Amino acid sequence: MIRRVRIKMCGMTRVEDIDHAIALGVDAVGFIFYASSTRHVTIELAKTLSKQLPAFVDAVAVFVDSDPSLVQQVITQLPVQYLQFHGHESAEFCSQFDRPYIKAIHATSTQCIENSIKEHQDAVAILLDTPSITHRGGSGKSFDWGIIPQVSKPIILAGGLDALNVADAVSACSPYAVDVCSGVETSPGIKDWDKMNQFVNALWGNR
Repeated sequence: MIRRVRIKMCGMTRVEDIDHAIALGVDAVGFIFYASSTRHVTIELAKTLSKQLPAFVDAVAVFVDSDPSLVQQVITQLPVQYLQFHGHESAEFCSQFDRPYIKAIHATSTQCIENSIKEHQDAVAILLDTPSITHRGGSGKSFDWGIIPQVSKPIILAGGLDALNVADAVSACSPYAVDVCSGVETSPGIKDWDKMNQFVNALWGNR
C-alpha cells in the first residue's frame, strides 16, 4: 500500500487562502505567533481564520521561544490541534502544555537530527528545516536531504520546498509530511493559488 505524504501549508494570514488550501485537500494549516515573523498573526486574526476549518483539517500554532503565557492563551482561545515549537525550546518546555507538539529543528547534520529525536521523545513529529541565522522557517532555501537518517519518529520535511523540488525531496527521504510556506507565496503571508495548485499536483498528482 502506498502511503500518502501529508501536506501542511504554513504562514496563513488570509481567509481566502485557507479556503483554497481546504479545496485542495491539505491536511493542516499553520498560524505563526512569532512577532518577528513577516507572517505573524494575532490571536484575534487567528480566531477568524480558524473558523474556516472543517473537520479533518488541523490547525497548527507555531511559536518561537515564546512566553508560556502566550502559548496558554492560544490553547485556551483557539481550536488548535497541534503546537509547533520552532526555537530553542527544551523537551520539558514543549511538554508542559498537555497538547501534542511538533519540534522543529535546523537540520545541520545527521547527528543533530538524531539528538533532537532522542531529546524530544514525546513529540508527535520532528520538523526539519534549513539552517539559518536570520530565519525561523520560511527562508525559501532547502538543505541536504541526504543527512536525514532512517528513524521511527515521523519526520516533517520543510525548507525551500516548492512544486519543482517536492517530488524529488519526498523520493530522497520519504517523510511523513511536508511543510510549505514561501514556496506557495507571492509575498510573505500572501499565498499564490497557482503555486498552491502546482505544489499539490506535484506531490499527489493532478486533482
